[in-house]
Amino acid sequence: MRVFVKRDLDGFCGLFVDNLVQLLLIVGLGAGLCGMSSDLLFRVILPGTAISILLGNVFYAWQAHRLAKKTGRDDVTALPFGINTPSLIVFVFFVIKPEFDRTGDAMAAWRMGLLACLGSGVIEFVGAFVAEPIRRVTPRAALLSTLAGIAIGFISMTFALQIFNKPLIAMLPLAIVLVGLFSRVSLPLGLPSGFVAVLVGTATAWLMVPLMKIAALPDWVTYGAANVAAVTDSLAHVHWSPPVWCGETILDTLKAMDKWVPFLSVVIPMGLFNVVGSLQNIESAEAAGDKYSTMPSMAVNGIATIVAALLGSCFPTTIYIGHPGWKALGARAGYSTLNGLVITGLALFGLVGLVAAVVPIEAGAAIVLWIGIIITAQAFQATPNEHAPAVAVGLFPAIAAWGATVMMGAFGIAGGQTLQQVVSPAAVVAAEGETATPPPAKPKAEVNGFLVHGLLLMERGYIFTCMILAAASACLIDRKFGAASVWMLFAALFTGLGVMHAYQIYTGFAFDYLFRFVTPAEGAFAYRADDIAIGYLLCAIFFFLIGRWAKDQPVGAGH
Repeated sequence: MRVFVKRDLDGFCGLFVDNLVQLLLIVGLGAGLCGMSSDLLFRVILPGTAISILLGNVFYAWQAHRLAKKTGRDDVTALPFGINTPSLIVFVFFVIKPEFDRTGDAMAAWRMGLLACLGSGVIEFVGAFVAEPIRRVTPRAALLSTLAGIAIGFISMTFALQIFNKPLIAMLPLAIVLVGLFSRVSLPLGLPSGFVAVLVGTATAWLMVPLMKIAALPDWVTYGAANVAAVTDSLAHVHWSPPVWCGETILDTLKAMDKWVPFLSVVIPMGLFNVVGSLQNIESAEAAGDKYSTMPSMAVNGIATIVAALLGSCFPTTIYIGHPGWKALGARAGYSTLNGLVITGLALFGLVGLVAAVVPIEAGAAIVLWIGIIITAQAFQATPNEHAPAVAVGLFPAIAAWGATVMMGAFGIAGGQTLQQVVSPAAVVAAEGETATPPPAKPKAEVNGFLVHGLLLMERGYIFTCMILAAASACLIDRKFGAASVWMLFAALFTGLGVMHAYQIYTGFAFDYLFRFVTPAEGAFAYRADDIAIGYLLCAIFFFLIGRWAKDQPVGAGH
């Protein structure tokens, strides 16, 4: 297999846009919410993040070449790799920002983020040694349906909204991508459609700049024009910034156990979710035709996150969702290596902001949207036909999680009622000391007919919920009632421990896990979901009993 093929340009454009968005998110949230200085962000955090990205990208490219040599194939695609978006958001809002709010010290908040990142990497590394047995006993429908649910909400919908938000920049690139990838039409000079789409989108944005000077264009046209001022401002951050070793800082922070132990309620579930997510992505790659060994793939994933923390980054890296999409693009291994090199070069020379100012995100949105579409399609195509209903069942928790994320963001921007007041007004009153009325046992607040409480319940631990419900459904389809019962027992256990469904809300919109042995925050509305745990347990008992009764019953007898 060649080091680089033409279609690697398409793969690079998609992966680069995705990683660039995460880097900009780090800068925006770090400066806007956590008080981080430009020096800390551009000279410490981004270089450390980039080195961890480079490490993973180069390894997975090498791994792809190794698999190609072993199998004698030239169509092997490397596992995509980059910044872990869910961990980024969670660590900012539930580790870094709370520490900044408590101390008023951005450096203290950064140090707590380093520990969170390190802890996540250690959990991922250890998980690599137990993941393969889990993968062998889990139906493929359970592993792929979770990815499909995430692809629908957090990938496809996100970038579809960006496309329709700035259609004059993004619609023509969308058409180019769909023609090139769905219709398999070769573009002039054999140029990859994704690469052409990014060029066209970027050129369109910049052509609007002189048009604005020539004529007084209405707002619906000028909104999409490139921002010359942003380019000028970004030049101030152009400088050489080598990675900074932060091992001593981490050791010093570890000594203050009373400060970081409370954050384990965030770090542990996110580490576990990352292990499960990586496992699902490896299964997705195998379903697309590239069978990678689970242990080394996940071990390097954890090592890269540990390296990120040691070099000053608070944000874990991970094997990305979307391997079948990049494979369908025609990307092989070169796209991964190129992405690592370019991201590292931009971060070390302070060019991240400049590139973001020149290339609009909407120009590459169509590629990432298409990857989300392929992931969703694979969940149905790569599983047995009879397991399609199980795949569908597994979609609901992830879609609910996306809906909950949108809802909480909308409430936060709009102001007015807090999330506590929406879910349980009585709980807020009790917290304020106006009355001793206890919070309701089961809040039923509705927004446009949807139960807010239900969305929040399904959002907590949704990766586990997706996998368990889909796995149990697949087992029932195969009449493996004992296995379905075991999956329900795991659901009951995880719910009882607070890994799934249980939650607490405090200080307005702070939405957090509520583990079994953790005391709720002062003034929080807490819901432990014990009724859901009992429900899962009843399901487990029923599946076991019905299996004993129906073991001699022919298939179809109950229809």
